Amino acid sequence: MPQHQDETRTAYDGVVELYASLFADRRLEAQPFTRNMIATFAELVRGTGNPRAADVGCGPGHLTALLHDLGVDAFGLDLSPGMVAHARRAHPALRFDEARMEALPVADGALGGVLAHYSTIHTPPDELPALLAEQARVLAPGGLLLVSFFATDGPDPVRFDHKVTPAYSWPSDRIAELLAAAGLAPFARLLHDPASERGFLDAHMLARRPWDAPDEGTPKLAR
Repeated sequence: MPQHQDETRTAYDGVVELYASLFADRRLEAQPFTRNMIATFAELVRGTGNPRAADVGCGPGHLTALLHDLGVDAFGLDLSPGMVAHARRAHPALRFDEARMEALPVADGALGGVLAHYSTIHTPPDELPALLAEQARVLAPGGLLLVSFFATDGPDPVRFDHKVTPAYSWPSDRIAELLAAAGLAPFARLLHDPASERGFLDAHMLARRPWDAPDEGTPKLAR
């Protein structure tokens, strides 16, 4: 495992209960833009006819549970064993597993959706293309990816001191280019005013695997 991933896992293992108290317990009441983008994602995933979706970097599992409430057959994956253990306790009816985002334990073309809610922000810029390609790999033709991230107005990614572990903000156009290079078609984005002192915009981008993409075979979850 790369050193930055080991550091990220350790950092999140150390803040599980605090993180859950700050984010999971609020269930997005104070975040209408985010809440509605996730609802739109869920509606579109259901419309593909394949309601199976992965919440990658699921943390304490609150968004996995929200997707389930919205009619999506969702399961959660996270690098942090502490987060996975919390999610299993908080949502015992749902499935949560440890996994690395660049090596998802999911078969090719198995999913109708992937949610990456601020879970790619700790990935160094040179590794992000491969990570997005992995998320594209597991989507069935017509499948949706919703990626949320911190956006910057500059031309390049900006490294900053996130409260848990170092992270990156990205120009939204660059994220769109990386999604296109991974074989996905970005079709909607929302940028809105920052909710913190960092000054970055909150960004949400929806992309679809083309319906005419090659079918990788019978979709099924890898075991």
